[in-house]
Amino acid sequence: MFKRLAIAIVLLGLVVGGIVWFKYFRDGMIAQFLSGMVPPPVAVNAETVEAVTWEPGIEAVGTALSARGVDLAIESGGVVREILFKGNDTITQKQHLVQIDDDSERAALAAASASLNVALAEAKRAKTLSDRGVGAATTVESADAQAESARAQVAQMQTALDQKQLTAPFAGVIGIPQIEVGQYVSPGTVYATLQDLDQMRVDFAVPEQRIADMKLGGAVSVTSEVGDLSAKGQIIAIEPKVDPNSRLVTVRAEVENTSGKLYPGQFLRVRIALPSEEGVIAVPQTAVASSLYGDSIYVIRKGEGEAADELKAEQVFVTLGRRSGARIEVVKGIAAGDEIVTSGQNRLTSGARVQIDNSVPLNAAAGE
Repeated sequence: MFKRLAIAIVLLGLVVGGIVWFKYFRDGMIAQFLSGMVPPPVAVNAETVEAVTWEPGIEAVGTALSARGVDLAIESGGVVREILFKGNDTITQKQHLVQIDDDSERAALAAASASLNVALAEAKRAKTLSDRGVGAATTVESADAQAESARAQVAQMQTALDQKQLTAPFAGVIGIPQIEVGQYVSPGTVYATLQDLDQMRVDFAVPEQRIADMKLGGAVSVTSEVGDLSAKGQIIAIEPKVDPNSRLVTVRAEVENTSGKLYPGQFLRVRIALPSEEGVIAVPQTAVASSLYGDSIYVIRKGEGEAADELKAEQVFVTLGRRSGARIEVVKGIAAGDEIVTSGQNRLTSGARVQIDNSVPLNAAAGE
């Protein structure tokens, strides 16, 4: 019995030992196989770094305003008799736009004119009698005062009559009528908007740190989000104070609206041009990888010795500067002549083999 038990224990030990040995043998063979495998090179976009002429600028968002634009309002209440314009008509200065019923004002003006004629006749008669020595000087003075009062009454009635005839204060494009014929309107009622679209202004704000870069007459360019609209102009005013809540400074520029497609209230992107700088290292923004450790760029290096034909990517941490369009300034970390990865670095680690493939444009690779 004891002999059989000993044999069974020995056989069990051999089986367990064999299983353990096979596991370690398999793991060793797998590790040896994997260690001999070399991953294929990663295809990336690349470009050679060059010192360029940097054209810095300040980016902002703004709102378009017409150089002259007002909401036209009723001056004197009454019933609308005529509307003499249509929406989007081009209006000339002093053009008659709206006529308010003015029958009572015309009657009052006629009565005031009649009273003026009587007062002038009385003044003339009093003057004649005074010259003949049969009238008192006080009578002449009183008659002259009556004439002046009647003349003022006529001017007042004429002003009231003129307020019933609404005209354009300047030339421009008028908007949609906000009133109807036969409608009673009160003073202050807006009946249309009038905008001069030839000259446009753009209001925008910049950080207080950039106040020194703002100069009267400085060049600006504006673009819209829709319609591929662009225009150029210059700064005409800078607010002389900083908003204490936003720490921004309001700036106004004037631009030419030669296309006529720029409208008041439109959202615009503004760029203020600054003096050009030579010898600046600038790379595509897609070349920069950001992480908790900082900003880095993969620089392509040639291998050494037997691997001289291979290209490897080396991760280099850099110090970044200003941005302009799709490029960003590199202050420290790389130099002119370095070849850098501009797309595909999300699959790289430092030291990985790479293969340059610029057959796919950078914009397409970036998903733009």
